[in-house]
Amino acid sequence: MLKHRAGVLGGVILVAAALAGGRWWSLEHAQDTVLHLYGNVDLREVQLAFNDADRIAHLYVEEGDSVKAGQLLADLDSHRLQASRDAAKARLGNAEVQLRKLLNGSRPEEIRLAAANVEEAQAQLELAKKVSIRQHALIAKGNTDQQSVDTADSAEQAAIAVLHARQEALRLAKLGPRQEDIAAQRQAVDQAQADVMLAEQQWKDARLLAPQDGVIEERILEPGSMATPQSPVITLALNHPLWIRAYVPEPDLGRLRLGMSARIRSDSQVAGAPPLQGWVGYISPISEFTPKSVETTDLRTQLVYRVRIYACSDSVRELRLGMPVTVDVVPGAPGVPASCSTEH
Repeated sequence: MLKHRAGVLGGVILVAAALAGGRWWSLEHAQDTVLHLYGNVDLREVQLAFNDADRIAHLYVEEGDSVKAGQLLADLDSHRLQASRDAAKARLGNAEVQLRKLLNGSRPEEIRLAAANVEEAQAQLELAKKVSIRQHALIAKGNTDQQSVDTADSAEQAAIAVLHARQEALRLAKLGPRQEDIAAQRQAVDQAQADVMLAEQQWKDARLLAPQDGVIEERILEPGSMATPQSPVITLALNHPLWIRAYVPEPDLGRLRLGMSARIRSDSQVAGAPPLQGWVGYISPISEFTPKSVETTDLRTQLVYRVRIYACSDSVRELRLGMPVTVDVVPGAPGVPASCSTEH
């Protein structure tokens, strides 16, 4: 009886060990198998519009053209903006000239002229005093009338007033402009500079530049159309960096790590051609239901996590925006290739 029980117990232990070993082998084997992800090359679009309103003069690109960041795509009629810019620069030049005039103060010639006017007024006063003294002496002897005396006195007082005025003019010429006038003219220069900056910005706003590398997807407006900041002119599809939006089922989430290398294949890839290299650059922390675009029978009701796989290089433009692709990730494979930048 004891031997029978020992045999049964030994059998149970052997079965349990076999099951555990099989499970361990399955888990280890699963860790090395390729993880297939399905998704699409992410379609990112920018609708470009002018930051000013005028008539479109030129469009320099066609649909399907590849463009670089900063490349000129279109421009507006610039006649009005050119005139505005020229007028602003002229106002700035005039304001700066007036400020320099105030800062330089009176010219030496102006000061010498004021001094000469003072000397002339002093001479006129000396003459008026002599005439007045002579008239007073004559009236004391009865050789003139009172009107002549009064006239001489008035001429002397007028000469004194003229001398004082010219002396004050000389003093002001030596002092130069008032600080308040200089400050006001500085403000006029600042305002003129702001007008020039605004005119220059409006001039730049009449040029539509590509904000990033991409492909012209659509020309919405054509030359001759009236453009406004609210009216998109060009749709730009962004392709740098190029990445694939895919989804991983929850049970496979633990097999993915940031930086893992990946192989990207498309349905239109030439037979025998090597897959494109990529790397796992983003794993969403939030689960979601499987999108319709990648829905399969076994994933229809499961939760998935969105991942982003960056393509290292696509010099032959094999991947097109929105294209469905298959991504193979080998959990045990080496990481990102050295030639593939992970900075985006």
